[in-house]
Amino acid sequence: MSVRFILASSSPRRRELLASVGLEFEVVPSEIPEKRGEAETPEEYVARLSREKARAVAEKFPSQWVIAADTTVALGDQVLEKPVDAEDARRMLAAIAGQTHVVYTGVTLKRIEPQYIDTHVATSEVRMLPLTARDIAWYVATGEPLDKADAYAAQGVGGMFIDSIHGSYTNVVGLPLALLFQMLRKAGIDPLYNRSTNGVR
Repeated sequence: MSVRFILASSSPRRRELLASVGLEFEVVPSEIPEKRGEAETPEEYVARLSREKARAVAEKFPSQWVIAADTTVALGDQVLEKPVDAEDARRMLAAIAGQTHVVYTGVTLKRIEPQYIDTHVATSEVRMLPLTARDIAWYVATGEPLDKADAYAAQGVGGMFIDSIHGSYTNVVGLPLALLFQMLRKAGIDPLYNRSTNGVR
């Protein structure tokens, strides 16, 4: 009997990634506010948020497996999240242009009955091409950067600006599939034998 999952995220990218590997799941977004603690490192931040998101949804569905994730980006000591407006997006893109930043995604797999929880963080280094002010203005005008961590989408138009990725590409998109694969096997679930042609519901 195949295992059905709950994806505790409204992110279309995570939904697409999870569906791409054939797992059966439904989407139940959490309402956890995404606010970083003053002393939290990026790793601590995404790990905590993924745990809180998983817990909030698992409490509503205690016998089901919940997958939760949270992604953030760091440029040196500066954490870059979703831009608040177009001007903020332009500022972020100017900061990362020609630089290497790190993408962090915390992933939590949780079930309440019987109790199980596992959390890990994936990291990927992304180097961007140098960008002119005209390049940045054009990209922001597409609207794509406005709801993305660090103001670009690796799987969209923003992919043109990525020079190289060291680490998981799917982590940069929002859900590190290789890490999730290992976490599911650790929990006794083999993704290879839980694939479905139906996918998301």
